[in-house]
Amino acid sequence: MQEAIPHIDDRELARALEAILMVVEHPASTGDLARALEVSPQQIDAVLAGLKNEYDRDQRGFELRDVGGGWRFYSRAQYDPFVSKFIVGNQSQKLTQAALETLAVIAYRQPVTRQKVSSIRGVNVDSVVRSLQARGLIESAGETPSGATLFQTTTEFLERMGLRSLEELSPLAPHLPDRDELEDIAQTLEK
Repeated sequence: MQEAIPHIDDRELARALEAILMVVEHPASTGDLARALEVSPQQIDAVLAGLKNEYDRDQRGFELRDVGGGWRFYSRAQYDPFVSKFIVGNQSQKLTQAALETLAVIAYRQPVTRQKVSSIRGVNVDSVVRSLQARGLIESAGETPSGATLFQTTTEFLERMGLRSLEELSPLAPHLPDRDELEDIAQTLEK
């Protein structure tokens, strides 16, 4: 059962509408917004019109539009060149299966050497590690006493995964070998 929303004034309603409209994928209708916030459609329309006027008056980088039967935020047309440049410049290809597997090993075993990752995966990972470094997902974490580079994930990795810290990584399945067993497997593969 959904909790009743207490009566909110127009300022609080405006903030609630902004929060909702920031996350919608498609324009949200006045009726849907009114039902969700338990206010009248007329109150929704009045507050949205006020927000639209405020954003237009202040010439914000975004605008509020009533399109396709609903309301949604859009970037202001005069900033389209900047938005396009940002989107095109930051497009990245999806990671390959090899890159995902290598990244997973590094994330769960860090800091870890390239040789250790190769032995766990059973294949050479040199080019994959270079690719992950170039994408900013892993970085050097120092060296072992023998001089081998240690790798760890970056804050970019955490951001892309939506994590605040590595402690939020999903636990590995209980049937997988524990760390000591993985070490034994890796040593066997190295021989």
